[in-house]
Amino acid sequence: MHWRAITRLFGIFLLLYSLSFAPSLGVSLFYADAQWLVFVSSLLLTAGIGLLLWLPNFKAQAELSVRDGFLVVTLFWIILSLVGALPFSLGLHLNLTDAVFESVSGFTTTGATVITGLDQLPPSILYHRQQMQWLGGMGVIVLAVAILPLLGVGGMQLYRAEASGVAKQEKLTPRIAETARALWMIYLLLTLACALGYWLAGMQLFDAIGHAFTTVATGGFSTHDASLGHYNSPLIETIAIVFMLAGGVNFAVHFVALRRATLRPYVADTEVRVFLLIFALSSLFIAFSLYWVQTYSGALESLRYAAFQVASILTSTGFGTATFAEWPLHVPLVLVILSFTGGCAGSTAGGIKVMRILLLAKLGLRQLFQLAHPQAISVIKVGRKPVSEDILFSVWGFYVLYIVTALLLTVAMMAAGLDLESAFGAVVATINLLGPGLGEVASTFASANDAVKWLGVFGMLVGRLEVFTLLILFLPAYWRH
Repeated sequence: MHWRAITRLFGIFLLLYSLSFAPSLGVSLFYADAQWLVFVSSLLLTAGIGLLLWLPNFKAQAELSVRDGFLVVTLFWIILSLVGALPFSLGLHLNLTDAVFESVSGFTTTGATVITGLDQLPPSILYHRQQMQWLGGMGVIVLAVAILPLLGVGGMQLYRAEASGVAKQEKLTPRIAETARALWMIYLLLTLACALGYWLAGMQLFDAIGHAFTTVATGGFSTHDASLGHYNSPLIETIAIVFMLAGGVNFAVHFVALRRATLRPYVADTEVRVFLLIFALSSLFIAFSLYWVQTYSGALESLRYAAFQVASILTSTGFGTATFAEWPLHVPLVLVILSFTGGCAGSTAGGIKVMRILLLAKLGLRQLFQLAHPQAISVIKVGRKPVSEDILFSVWGFYVLYIVTALLLTVAMMAAGLDLESAFGAVVATINLLGPGLGEVASTFASANDAVKWLGVFGMLVGRLEVFTLLILFLPAYWRH
């Protein structure tokens, strides 16, 4: 391990992140909400810690290995969440557990919250929550990768370890920094378009920007307790659906579509087609179910609520216009299954990802085919491209670890005091980066005890770092030279 180089890197990261408190400070001064000192203190503390880490090691430059990259990514998400919690602790006087939970939920784009009374919070604190999800959505590490090469720090290892923003090993441009900048440009354009749409649909500018941050990031934090249900607007909900789905699509596909100025890449990409098909069929099925039991008065109203909730759950955004846990019969379970499915690989969404689900389904079908034809040789393809056995083995390993981790977390949540429904709901809400759960945590984690919240923090980090990046640190072999 290159410990001094890693420490220097953390120092640079924190110095850069300290600048993110400046917009919140500006919002506080503009609205005169008496929180300016909170953000000045947070900025100075974060920058001070960054300087303490950087100054003694500013000459310690070394090329990081992939092994170093796993540690840097994991530890930085933890450190980032700790400094991101400062405004919650200093401004809202939350205890350590609640402040860290809220911060981790923000940066991992989970959207689970311990805060109630959002409509009465100071605007600067609300903005800080929304901005955290926007930064976390594409991955703060990817943002740093675009900048650090200019400072003499190589970024490829961090880019490969950061699993949430872009598809691993996939470089859209010859240089990694150019790739990261291109992806952030697309991310920014989507955010601006979403904010403009919300504003034209009737939101106030502050709310439009805040909700655009968390829509494209598929995060789900809102400036209102009732989430987007506060507006009761079909137009706003339609805009949200479009941009939640955009956030759930592989950003590499967005890049190719923008570069070629055509929508053809969306049609040509197998994963995107399956993703949109899942959305459409699930929306129709749940709309029919709601209409059948007369949850809503008509077919169009049933489709309106079903489509919004399916888009929100499938992309792990977690916005709500209704509490899906209270819907009848099989509908909540169908939505839970969708939350485990998640969005496309290389998107801001959580879950197992559509590509992995697709490959797992093909694996199962191949096994059935080979049982019927033992001598046959069957190659799994995505589109026209064959998938190597190494990738299939990796997908299977990921799936096993993901499900086992979810089951163990459910057991731990029950041991911490939750009933079965609430424990399972808490795991669904955290490991899938969803936000709303079931039972006691259907809308907020405020009533959960500290043990449940810390387990939730672990679940959110596992989900955000896609299992491997975090769990590899628990292997003794990882630490052996």
